Amino acid sequence: METSLTQLVDGVWFESEPVSIVGMPLTVTMSVLRLPNGGLLLYSPIAYTAERRVALEALGPIEHVYAPSHFHHRRVCDWAQAVPQCRVHAPAMLAKRYPELRIDRQLGSERESAFAGVIDEITIDGCRLGETVLVHRPSRTLVVADLVHNVGAPSHTWTKLYTKAMGFYDRVALSRMLQWTAFSDKQAARRSVERVLQLDFERIIVGHGTPVIQDAKPAFAEAFRWLGASYCD
Repeated sequence: METSLTQLVDGVWFESEPVSIVGMPLTVTMSVLRLPNGGLLLYSPIAYTAERRVALEALGPIEHVYAPSHFHHRRVCDWAQAVPQCRVHAPAMLAKRYPELRIDRQLGSERESAFAGVIDEITIDGCRLGETVLVHRPSRTLVVADLVHNVGAPSHTWTKLYTKAMGFYDRVALSRMLQWTAFSDKQAARRSVERVLQLDFERIIVGHGTPVIQDAKPAFAEAFRWLGASYCD
């Protein structure tokens, strides 16, 4: 099985694989971030394959595997088992749901020393997704799972109808379905989003769709205008 690992910028790569969501053929993306010691962090890892591991280890040792939310975790266990020396980061709720999943650090607990000065972690409060997003400072890259999508203009009939109805057809946005159902405390969520907007980033790797490489921060801010989030550029 060939890999499609793509370099976005120095120290940052991504790879996607097909996924079906409510009948829509989309993609799910893994982000790969290099730390100063040369080690790699896999954020929202996709399926483990020997070929994929070889491609990654050509870039550096796999030191961290990161489950960013209650939903982007399905492949973490496979990577944790295949690379037992890696450190697994995941939301606390996953420890209750999946006792077989080894978790070395629960998100929102102590800070990770290996990330100091390199990666900012922001947990989105008031959101049932339980999502933590990252900003890789050296590359000025924001990495998210479901916080915003960038699926473009799909031609598949159902996908086109659904994404238009849910407000994320051909634009950087969060599905209206998630806006309606995933936020239990909008004020807390807005504060978290504004914390993200205070950080320095110029591109976004999204969990579903293609990276945003132009006007990323204004696009992110626009995606959360419905929440009342604001920032000063």
